[in-house]
Amino acid sequence: MASSKSRPTCRVVRVLINLDAGDKAWLEHEASVRNLSMAELVRHTVRDYRLRCQSYVQSDLQGALRRTAGIWQHSDGSSYQQFLREEWGQHE
Repeated sequence: MASSKSRPTCRVVRVLINLDAGDKAWLEHEASVRNLSMAELVRHTVRDYRLRCQSYVQSDLQGALRRTAGIWQHSDGSSYQQFLREEWGQHE
């Protein structure tokens, strides 16, 4: 069992999941190797995965902004936006 230091300080909700037998066996083994409960290992894994996904989305946005910075070179972007809006208004 994990020490009380590793327990989350936020509210924990119970979740029932179905796993393949092989995945459950791996989870039991991995939890044992790490000296954690299976629940604690799942919590850590989900948290790490969520943070990686959030980080990827943020870095992907930043990368897209870097890759596209300076592409528009025809005129002031705000002026062109206004031109398009006026053009759209003529079609209504």
